[in-house]
Amino acid sequence: MKRFDYIKPTNVDEAVAALASNVGAQLIAGGTNIVDLMKYDVAAPSLLIDINGLALKDIEALPKGGFRIGALVSNTDIAYHDGIQRHYPLLSSAILAGASPQLRNAATAGGNLLQRTRCYYFYDPSTPCNKRQPGSGCSAIGGVNRIHAILGASPSCIAVHPSDMCVALAALDAVVEVTGPNGRREIAFADFHRLPGDTPEKDNTLAFGEIVTGIRIEGQPDPTHHTYLKLRDRLSYAFALISVAVSLDMDQRVISGARVALGGVAHKPWRDRQAEAALIGRDPSESDFRTFATTLLAPAKGQGGNDFKIPLAEKAIVRALRQAVAGTPQVQSVKAIA
Repeated sequence: MKRFDYIKPTNVDEAVAALASNVGAQLIAGGTNIVDLMKYDVAAPSLLIDINGLALKDIEALPKGGFRIGALVSNTDIAYHDGIQRHYPLLSSAILAGASPQLRNAATAGGNLLQRTRCYYFYDPSTPCNKRQPGSGCSAIGGVNRIHAILGASPSCIAVHPSDMCVALAALDAVVEVTGPNGRREIAFADFHRLPGDTPEKDNTLAFGEIVTGIRIEGQPDPTHHTYLKLRDRLSYAFALISVAVSLDMDQRVISGARVALGGVAHKPWRDRQAEAALIGRDPSESDFRTFATTLLAPAKGQGGNDFKIPLAEKAIVRALRQAVAGTPQVQSVKAIA
C-alpha cells in the first residue's frame, strides 16, 4: 500500500470540492472494496476522502410511495428496513444473497454501486488489464474466463459487475442521485453503469468530482410476485455466476408488468425491455418462460471457459420466472436453491 493523505469532510460540498480538486483522490466509506484494491496496489489514491461524516445515513419514505436511501446507509440496514421488506422485498433479498453479515454491516449503498469487478486479472498488477491500465490488453480474453461476461462484452474487456444489490435496483428502475461541481443531478439506473466498449476503465457515467448521495426507488410494484435467484460456486459468500432479479405485476394469472434483470453476465446489470414486453398480457407457461430466456440471451457469446453460463442462464431465468409467478421467491436464509 502506497502513502496517501487523508481528510474527513463534514458536508457534501466539502467532499465534492476535495474530490474535484485532486485527480488522484478517491472516496472511502465502508472500505470493503477500496481497501482491498489499495492492498493489492490496484488503486493508489494520493488522497483518501473519508465521507462517513456526511449526513447520508437515512432511509426516507417518499410522499408518493417509495424510499430515498442515503448513500451511506449500510447494506444491512437496507435489507432489514421494515418498509423495504414490505414494499420492495426483491431489494432486501438481493442484498441478503450477497457477501457476509460482517461485510453487509460495513458496506454502504453508494459503495455497492461503485464497487469494481472481481476479475482475476484486474486484481493482479503483473498482468495486462485494460480496466486497470488502458491500452495494455485484456488477459481474460483467451485466458481464465470462467466468471466473465457473456453479454455486452467488447474486445477491450469481458469483466462483469459483481453487485447483487444493483441487479435488484436495475429491475426496480431506481434513480441515482449525485452531487458534483456543477450541482445536483439524477441518473436513471439503466444509465448509471457502462458497458466496456473502448473505455473499460470507466465503470459508470459519473462526471469528474461527482459523488453519489442517494438512491431513489419509486412506484408500487407487486411485492408478492418477485424473486432473486443467485447461482454461484458455493452457497455462501461468493459472487454470482448468474443471478436473476424478477419483479412481476399480476392480474389474476396474467402478467401485467414485467421487470427482469441479470447479474454476473455483463459489465452492468442486464435488462432487455423489448423482451420483457413480450411477457405482458400472457397467462404464462413454461414455453413462454423458455422463449423469453432464449430472446434475452440471443446476443450472448461465451469466451471458452464461460460457455456453460449461457445454458445455465437460460435455466436460471426460467426458474426465476416460475418462482415469481407462483409467488414463492427464493429464501436467502435457506441456502439450497428452490
